[in-house]
Amino acid sequence: MPPQLLPASAAAFAPRATSVNVVLSSKVEPWLTQTLKRINRVKRPLNSVPQHQRCLTETLSSPSAIWTLTSIMLQKLPEAELRKDPNPLVEALFNYQLVHVEAYIVHVDMVLRNEVAYKLTPDSIESLIEYHKEVHCVDIAANTYDWSEKEIQVKKLHEEFIQAINKFVFRAHVSALEGLEEEGAGELLCGKSEEVKNNIMGLFLPLLPPPPRIIDVVRPPPLLPSSPAGANWWTQSTTQVSVRAPVDSWRVLPSSPSTTSSSTDTSTLWANIGLNEIQLPSPTPSFSQPYSTASLYYSAPQVSAPIPSLPLPSMLAQQPCGISVGYGGFGWDSRFQDYPTIM
Repeated sequence: MPPQLLPASAAAFAPRATSVNVVLSSKVEPWLTQTLKRINRVKRPLNSVPQHQRCLTETLSSPSAIWTLTSIMLQKLPEAELRKDPNPLVEALFNYQLVHVEAYIVHVDMVLRNEVAYKLTPDSIESLIEYHKEVHCVDIAANTYDWSEKEIQVKKLHEEFIQAINKFVFRAHVSALEGLEEEGAGELLCGKSEEVKNNIMGLFLPLLPPPPRIIDVVRPPPLLPSSPAGANWWTQSTTQVSVRAPVDSWRVLPSSPSTTSSSTDTSTLWANIGLNEIQLPSPTPSFSQPYSTASLYYSAPQVSAPIPSLPLPSMLAQQPCGISVGYGGFGWDSRFQDYPTIM
């Protein structure tokens, strides 16, 4: 890309130069010749490149050579002070104003970049600065929450706008000179006015408040099995798992090898003995449990629950109560043959 060649008059806060910098190519375009002949009241010879350059330079350097780049509708007052009226036409007349953004040409290049450079006039710059201070800054300050450096940020934003609007230079193609009028005035054509409007309105930046502070929340460390608290947790869970549902011990068969033979022999005895002749031990053995209807329903014991050790039939043989313990206990009396048979 070729370098951007701009004169010193295009710098920020620089006054307007008495002469415009015009650079033409070795061959003049026909449309430029027709434009210069149209705007000049006095007929001037335009037979060479130097004649075109001299005529264009004198025309654009005239104090009356002011171009209207765009027109922007701006508020007269902040939003809190706007007039409310049921008639929208009355509101528009009292609350808004049409600002014409004017500029003058500081540079014409038809060799490298084929562009025309415009710089805003002091009056247009002053109007935009006043609107930014009196309306834009007031609105953005009212629409954001307060913090300690709010006023400082608003002033800084306004100072940055002053610098940006004074540095603003709009570049257009050299074909924009077709809109040249008498005495060097002119107006942008082909929709360039909308582009200027968007570029200028892009300089009105919003006020960005600082993000809210994030409060650090101190959270306790996670409970791990290796920590003391975690060890207590695992102990509690193990205790809960080890609790088993109550199971009637009379439903559990003894693991004695003589279970089959004892149950076979006693089946005949139970058939011949009446229920009234059965004697209960006194006192009741400590390992006997009362009858409960909970045994009618199946309850699956916990897998991790240990199986209690049950007394074997040989252990029950030492009880003096005989076979009567078979109904309330867990084993069979080995001395059932000593009892007389009841027919």
